[in-house]
This record gives sequence, C-alpha cells and structure tokens, in this order.
Amino acid sequence: MIISRPSDLDETDDLVDESLTDPGGHVPQVEIRGIVVAPEFHGQRLDRMLVASVPEFSRSYLQQLLEDGAVTRLGEPVRKSSYKVKAGESWSIELRATPQSQAFKPEKMALRVVYEDAYLRIIDKPVGMVVHPAPGHWSGTLMNGLLGLDAQLMDLPRAGIVHRLDKDTSGLMVVARTRQAMDALVKKIASRDVKRQYLAISDKPWLGPKQKTVALPIGRDPAQRLRMAVVDLTKNSGKPATTHFHLLDQSDQGHLIRCILETGRTHQIRVHMASLKCPLVGDSLYGGTPNQLMPRQALHAEQLAFDHPITGEKLAFKSPLPQDFLDLLKAWSLSYNEKA
Repeated sequence: MIISRPSDLDETDDLVDESLTDPGGHVPQVEIRGIVVAPEFHGQRLDRMLVASVPEFSRSYLQQLLEDGAVTRLGEPVRKSSYKVKAGESWSIELRATPQSQAFKPEKMALRVVYEDAYLRIIDKPVGMVVHPAPGHWSGTLMNGLLGLDAQLMDLPRAGIVHRLDKDTSGLMVVARTRQAMDALVKKIASRDVKRQYLAISDKPWLGPKQKTVALPIGRDPAQRLRMAVVDLTKNSGKPATTHFHLLDQSDQGHLIRCILETGRTHQIRVHMASLKCPLVGDSLYGGTPNQLMPRQALHAEQLAFDHPITGEKLAFKSPLPQDFLDLLKAWSLSYNEKA
C-alpha cells in the first residue's frame, strides 16, 4: 500500500537566528570593532556594508545589533538598515559573543561508542540527549561530548555530525572524524546509500496491509511553526519524504512497527505515523497518548548500515532496545524478535 502526493519541489532548512543574550544570565563578552567604509560601498545600505565587513556573523545577528544600538558613527547609534554610507566614513560595531558562538566547546561525558576507526564513529545515543546546540540547549549536547572525546573534531563543521536524532529518540548515529569522511557520508546520505531502520510503538490499531509506504511531503506546519506537518506543496514549502512501514506485532493495546527511512526529514517518522492516524506513544506534539512506561516518543533508531566511505567495507550495526521500550512491549504483550 502506498500513500503519496506527487512533488518534485524542495527547500532549504530553516536557520535559527543567533541570540544576543546569554540564557545563563552571564554578561556576554564584547569586542568593539572599527570599520572604515571601502570605496566600493559608497552609497550602499548600512546593513550590506556590515555583512561584507563582518562576514563571520549572520545577517540576522547584525540586524539585531543594529536595532539594539550597537552600531555607531561619531559616537551616535544608527539603527536604520537603509542608511546610505559614504566611502571613508568610520563606524564602530559592538560585537557580543552569542550563546551559539560559545557552544562549540568540549565536554567530558560517557558516550556509548559501538564502533570507531580513523575516519568515523558509530554512537548509540541515549534518550534525552540533544544532538546539536540550539536555543535552550547550548551545552551537554552530543556535539559537546564528541569534542570532549576527540579534539581534532574542532576542525570539522558540527564536529562531524552528518545527521540527527530528536532529543527523545534513542539509537544509532554515524559521525565523521575527518573532512574526507564527512563529505563522503553527506553524499551517501543524500543518495540514500545509508540504510536506517527504526522501531516505533503506537496505541492505535493498525488497519489494512502489514506493509505500507507513505510518500508525503513534509514542511513547517503553517498553523504551528514549532512542529512539522504533511503539506500541500502548491500552497506551502516543504520537502519530499518517503517512509516504509512494516507491522511486526499487534495486540489490543497497540502495535509495534518497523520504519525504514528513504529520506531524512525533520520528524519524518513522527509526522508520517500521525498521517496514518497512528501517532507514536508519548509523542504529544503529534497527537500521541502519554504512557507511564514511555514518558517520551516511542521511537528507537535500531539499525544502521552502509559501505565505509573510505575503505568500502560493508558496515552494519544494531542497537539493543532501551528499557522503557522493553517494558512497554512486555506490558502490551507485543513480541519482538531481536534476530529479525
């Protein structure tokens, strides 16, 4: 059974604006930088001159500095982005360290490494760990732990992270240790050569055939921007997404399902399960029912397989189910064959 809505449209991921404040309440570090307007920017807008003169900061961050009065000329703040600058003018900008800029730091933590070589590692991520720093989680992330494990990752974008799991999703991730491996892994993921399988539990009845494929585009929910949704690409932006589902077992309380990703969109399995009227247990964001034995969304990245990006060796890994998963399966009399 295939559920789909045809589309060939795509979009880039939304970017999170950098914050000007430190959520810990500390006074941020400040650098006062002087800028002399170059001749090629004569008559140009102030914001364009700033973007070119301070390229290490994002346009949105510099706009926030403008609005905050941190950009001055002759000691007076100028807040108008469209102000026309003149060649030879002297400006000052107060650059404050953002939480995001300070998040790229090593932290010692007990990571479960199931495989490693000179080029990559396979990590079994626990429930509750955020993968990459973001608002509200500027430390204690997997990225911080990877940097604490391997100092050379400071030279790699995102410390070698090439894909993500949600905070409350457990299971396997591959991370790169060299730029060569990272570039190769990104290409493999884009070409769907990295095979990822998940296990999920829903308390709703599974209807119809045991195997279903959902091919529905996913984008930001136009009614609630903090979540994703199946979208109509004639009206909203989004990305094509395909998930294959295989029913493993079912009881009166719910069912256990294997989910095989063909694409890797944000919250893809959670959104596609909700589209089948089978939201995950504990996934309140997408209509799932809370359960005492499963206080988070019932999703586990169980299997990961790909050809080594450098040596070509075939690699395959399997993560044991976490205890909350096992407890819920037992309580609902759902059987799971670990050798399957």
